[in-house]
Amino acid sequence: MEISAKTEYAVRAMLELADASDPWSAPVSVDVLAQGQGLPRKFLEAILADLRRAELVISTKGSRGGYQLARPASEIAVGAIFRAVDGPLAEVRGRRPHQTEYDGVAKHLPVLWVAVRSSLRQVLDDTSLEQLRSGDLPGHVRDLAAEPDAWSSR
Repeated sequence: MEISAKTEYAVRAMLELADASDPWSAPVSVDVLAQGQGLPRKFLEAILADLRRAELVISTKGSRGGYQLARPASEIAVGAIFRAVDGPLAEVRGRRPHQTEYDGVAKHLPVLWVAVRSSLRQVLDDTSLEQLRSGDLPGHVRDLAAEPDAWSSR
């Protein structure tokens, strides 16, 4: 799986917003978000528009305008951020894994594709933005990251 720059930047921007969030905080400007994570401003603006359409952030116009999380970070799954900017978590040539069908010796591939999607969901949908921000990740996510070869390239 390749995580796009767009998705990576979206998660990083959302982490910045989560870190700045409290009931009395002012909206965070695009410039502050871009500087906080070293992100390209114009690209970030497009990403924030996607996040706004997905109702993950709200925007305020004006001189004191900017962005805030639409709900608490504990209620935003990391998977929702992925979907907001890049669409479904797993696709096979533009189709959902469960929509694939093959003949002959490849007939069992849909089961594998669905399992891949399921494993992504177990990590990304079970991890909230707040858990990621604080480092208090779900046990099964920590277990996966602690596997002996998890940090090795293959």
